[in-house]
Formats: sequence, C-alpha cells, structure tokens
Amino acid sequence: EFYLVARQNNPHVPLQPPLGRTGKSEAGRQSYSIDAVNDFDPFFMELSQFCSVHRLGVETLIHEAGAGQMEINFSHGAPMDLADRVFLFKRTVRETALRHGICATFMAKPMEMEPGSAMHIHQSILDADTGCNIFSNADGSASSLFNHYIGGLQKYVPQVMPMFAPYVNSYRRLSRFMSAPINVQWGIDNRTCGIRVPKSNPQNRRVENRVPGVDVNPYLATAATLACGYLGMMEQLKPTDPMDSSAWDRDYELPRHLEDAIARMRGCDAMAEVLWPSFVKAFCAVKELEYATYNRVISSWEREHLLLLV
Repeated sequence: EFYLVARQNNPHVPLQPPLGRTGKSEAGRQSYSIDAVNDFDPFFMELSQFCSVHRLGVETLIHEAGAGQMEINFSHGAPMDLADRVFLFKRTVRETALRHGICATFMAKPMEMEPGSAMHIHQSILDADTGCNIFSNADGSASSLFNHYIGGLQKYVPQVMPMFAPYVNSYRRLSRFMSAPINVQWGIDNRTCGIRVPKSNPQNRRVENRVPGVDVNPYLATAATLACGYLGMMEQLKPTDPMDSSAWDRDYELPRHLEDAIARMRGCDAMAEVLWPSFVKAFCAVKELEYATYNRVISSWEREHLLLLV
C-alpha cells in the first residue's frame, strides 16, 4: 500500500491528496473504486510499463480506503526475490510519480485522519525434496508445523517490532479500528487480526502477517517474519484458538512506540541467535540514535497546546 500526494516543499504542512485528471482533489473511502484509479491513468499506465520492463511481478492494483491510497499485489516467489522486487517497486513508484508532478509516499501513516499503509507478508514453506507445502498433511488437513509456525509469530512478532515498525511514525498506524492490527491474535480470513490465514486449498495453505508497515526494509521484515515462524516450529509452540470475532476488541499486545520496541528486541536472546547477536546489537543502536534525534524535535502540537496555556 502507498499514497499518492500533492507535491509540497514545507514539511510542517499536512499532506494533501493530489489532483487527478478531473481537476478535483481525491476523497477518501473509495475502496476498490475503478473511477478513482482511472483519475490517475497516465501515472499508472507508465508505472505498469516500468514494472513490466523490470519484471516486478505486479499482479493487481486497487484503490484502498484512504484518499489517494493504492494497493498492489505481487506474485508469490522466493523470499529474496520478493524483497528485491519490493525494493525496486518503491523506487519505480516514486520516480514515476515525480514524472507526473505528484509524489508517492511509503510512510506508514502519512495523513492524520486516513488509514495507514501496510506491507502484508503471505508465507508458506515448501519441502526441499518433495516441493510439497509443509503446512498441509497428506489428507489436506493443517499440519502441526502450521500451528507451530503461527505460535512462533504470536510469541516473537512483538519482540522484533523494530523490523516491522522501524520508525516513530510506524506506531501511529497500529491503532484500533484503523484497518491495522493491535495484537497478534489469529483467525481464518479475519482481517482484524495481526495474523490471518486466508481461505485456500491445502496446496496453497499460508499465513499472512498483517503487522508490518509499508515503511519497512523488505529484506529485514521478510527475514524477521520467517525467523518468528522458524522459532515456533523449533520450539513446537502452540497457538491460541483462532478468533472469529473482532480482534480490535482485545487488548494491545504490540509495543506502542519505538523506544519500547527496541527494548523488547534487545531482550530477546532467542531471536538474536537466529538473526545474529552482533547484527541485533548494531541495529538496535541505530534505532536508539534515530529515536533520540526525533525526541529533540518540538512538534506543532506542543506549540499549539502548550505555548500560552501552561
């Protein structure tokens, strides 16, 4: 998911949707609208050509709920190949937008009153010898490895949030009733959960991690979600019962801000052993420096509400 926004040079001014071919500013809540996408046909036609040349495997394009918010889906593939394609796609979208006098942003939460943008990761594992999906038994039922994988996501996703929500802005997306998860509950085709199992046949049984924002490093986010599932299988973790109601009615289970997320990642020895301890130490140090830099900024909210009132 990403937003198209009008170009502007002042970072203190809130972002605005761009003008399309009709000359009107985009309005939100136009999910799946063909007309809303058609308003930016020149941009999307050129983007499609670039994606084809680079063989990025883009399958679908739809308009999402936010004003100027779009969603694309990639064809499935090997983890490194998908990460490469996501990386190249982001650069392609930004460059194409500039050529058409607008901007594209992959911020997790670029607009205050609009939903955030995610990078949902669908994952399944094939047996190296047989090529069969290890999440399904021969009779088509869900395998124990499938359940252990979900258990691993539930236990470890909250411990590696700096890889799924790497910036202070990332945590503004993870709020209740804003089309984003707040916990690691799981369910069958339940989009309020952080972990969703889409309906599929046994050969295509998979797990969707809905926690990562679109602002992630695709290489690190992919590695992190696979590591969570791997540890679940190695530790034979048992998941909770699937939810058939709204997970937004449950408590927050994810860190609420970057500082807390960094502390939890630093304290997770099992994940450090998988991702490599020296890498985790260096990564967390970089994030701590970024957070310290952000914390020195005096926001417009503080000036508006505190300047003459305290």
